[in-house]
Parts: sequence; C-alpha cells; structure tokens
Amino acid sequence: MFYILSLLMGILISVMVAFNGGLTAQYGIYSATVIIHIVGLILIAAVVLIKRERFFPGRFAWFLYLGGAIGVLTTVFNNFAFGRISVSAILALGLFGQSVAGIAIDQYGLFGMQKHSFTREKLIGLLLIIAGIVSMINNFEIAAVVVSFIAGATIVLSRTLNAKLSDLTSVRVSTFYNYFVGLFVSLIVFVLLGRGEIVLSDFTLSPNWYIYLGGVLGVCVVLLGNMVVVKISAFYLTLLIFIGQVFSGVLIDVIITQSISTRNLIGGVLVAAGLSVNLVLDSKDFRTSSTVQKSKRKHSA
Repeated sequence: MFYILSLLMGILISVMVAFNGGLTAQYGIYSATVIIHIVGLILIAAVVLIKRERFFPGRFAWFLYLGGAIGVLTTVFNNFAFGRISVSAILALGLFGQSVAGIAIDQYGLFGMQKHSFTREKLIGLLLIIAGIVSMINNFEIAAVVVSFIAGATIVLSRTLNAKLSDLTSVRVSTFYNYFVGLFVSLIVFVLLGRGEIVLSDFTLSPNWYIYLGGVLGVCVVLLGNMVVVKISAFYLTLLIFIGQVFSGVLIDVIITQSISTRNLIGGVLVAAGLSVNLVLDSKDFRTSSTVQKSKRKHSA
C-alpha cells in the first residue's frame, strides 16, 4: 500500500507543478510561493482544528521544524536553474540528488531512520536508474547543474524532517509546521528578491480558479509523505515518486501541448526498470532471511 501511496505522491506533484506554473505566470515566482503557502496553511490549520489537535503540543529539537524552510530553498534552487538548463535536466538532476541523499540515509540510518543496506547486487538496477537520468539531460551549465542536484537532496531532507516530526506529533500537525515555517521563510525571500513582482493594491484574483489549488495539493503531498517516509526505504520512495511524476507529467504534456517528451519517457522507463530489479532483489533477500529465521526457530524448538 505504501508503494501505491508513493506513486500517488508523484502524480499529485505533477498536477501541482502545472497549477503552480499557472500561478507563477499570473503573479511571479516569489509571490506565487507566498500564495501557495498561505493556501496550504489555511487548509491544514482548518484540518487540525476540525481534528481538535494542539498546534503546539510541545518543544522538540529545533532542526525538526526546518522541513518547511528547506522546502522553500528547493523552490528557489529550481527557479535559479530554470531557463539555464532544460526542465527535463532539472528533473533528472533533482532525481540524482534525491537518490544519493536517499542512499546515504538508508545506508547509515541518518536522522534516526531505519537502515536499508545497499548491496553490490543492486548495482545493475542503479546503473539502469543512472542511464535513465542521463537520457533526460540535454544541456549543461555547471552552476545550474550543481544547484539542481542540491535541490534534489533538499527534497529528501525536508521530507525526512517532516516525517520525524510527525512521529512526535501527528501527520497533520507536522504538515502545519511545514507550511507555518515555510510561509515565514517565503515572505523573507519575497521581501529580498520579489519586491518588484506585485503590490497588494494591484492584487486581483485570476478567473482560472484552479491555479490556486497548488497549495491544496501540496498539503496532500506532505501528508502522504509524513505517512510513508518511515515505512519504506528513502531511496525507493524517491524512485516511486519520480516514476509517478514522470509518467503523469508525460500525460499532462500530451493533454496541454499535444506532444510527447521522448527523453522523459525513455528516462522514466529506465528508472522504472532499475527500480524493479532492485525490488526483486530485496524480495529475494527478504524471503531468504525469513527462511533462515524459521529454520533457526525450528532447530531451537
């Protein structure tokens, strides 16, 4: 079930990106980021009130509250890379950054997460995944490449911190903190970088009401992330989200532009193949370890 929820996260992210793109075209990058966080904060605050949960249930380690702030940095990094390298390159390099961060978290159990060792047998799957990433990159600018890679790593970091906070509070309260802190940071970024985009006296609502739903979908994504992050490998979660994102993104492109991105399609197929190989190997390892444990219990009895 958690694998299906991870794929759903990828699909929701693709739709969210399309909505947020319309919002950005209407108001500008940094103004749109503030609006997204306002919408998301209002929604999740209402949910917490309905559930009669406490907004501030206690004090925890300060870094656990940084998920929303890091999420804003992800947006800023992607905005920096946009226009310097292709969107498919940003997507691929972001996946690479997420994969490296996910493997590190799995291998060493960082931030108190469960360990998932990366064995040599999984190199075949990893090579297929890397081939999928490379197939999606068609241009190169060192600064944009580095920033896109870092943006991918920040996604995993933000997702992990939100999930750890949800363990201490709830998935809803953790999501509230994500948008509460994210709104505060996005306002600072707006003041520093986006003052020329929009002023309150000139603000008008767009007739395309759906562009304001990005914040709503964002809440859904963070809620789902808080549910599944601690249940499956960070590396596999990244790949499942990516697969859902790529294939739904290809479908959205077909609907909007009547065209198919061959690069993204090939990259998605290769990543899916690599993921499948590693999942099969994990399944075999699980069955082997289960057989060994049963044998030990039988002999000890």
